[in-house]
Amino acid sequence: MAQSALPLSAARLGRAVRTAGAPTAVSGVVLLLPDGEADSHRRPSPLSYALQLPLARTLARAGQEDGLAVHIVRYRCRGWNATDAHLAADAEWAVDEVVRRYGDVPVCLAGHGMGGRAALRAGGHAAVDSVLAMAPWLPESGSDEPEPVKHLLGRRVLLVHGTNDARTDPELSFRLAERAKKTNRDTCRFEVHSDGHGLRQHRAEVMALAADFIRGSLFGRAYARPVADALAAPPPLGLRMPLAAGFGKSLRS
Repeated sequence: MAQSALPLSAARLGRAVRTAGAPTAVSGVVLLLPDGEADSHRRPSPLSYALQLPLARTLARAGQEDGLAVHIVRYRCRGWNATDAHLAADAEWAVDEVVRRYGDVPVCLAGHGMGGRAALRAGGHAAVDSVLAMAPWLPESGSDEPEPVKHLLGRRVLLVHGTNDARTDPELSFRLAERAKKTNRDTCRFEVHSDGHGLRQHRAEVMALAADFIRGSLFGRAYARPVADALAAPPPLGLRMPLAAGFGKSLRS
């Protein structure tokens, strides 16, 4: 039997990551979308889920007082799979599930790699308030149709990319951010100099940036100055904002 003919299991939400002492009521939700592959109908790797846990815990701690719940989405399969766009469809299903469970709360889609593309593609869902795409995998210019951006109008959008990423081209995320900024001024992009696809060299700064953006977008907290400046700056300044070493250090101490 061909691989594409195998039945796909249903997408699922991982158990909510929350911290002790957080309010019982959930006031906002982050859906973490793991990395995937361009073409595959295999089940997702448990490692892709596990890699999201440190960020999930960091965000849960940062949003404890605000009633933030963090879920890691478990895809049906690990592949985007051309026009099927399975990961984006699973992200949209996950937002619907959040609405069913929690009601009318703001949602942030936060994805890495292929999950970053899924976050951007599913960002037009009515319940989505903001989108965070980290090292997003994007198709080469001129291949098929360009990634849509007009549906992101009204959302706050942050892209983060390592300048030494050998798996996903940082220039492609810049070009997408440039197109998105023309229709949605609430778009910015940070560059993590010398970092690769996993954004591990400056992990603490990336996590602090993610937490600052999410708390500001979902709960109206004041953004850190670099984030506020990036959102306000015209292109290309606000789309090539360097992530400074030590960003968020005072919040982590």
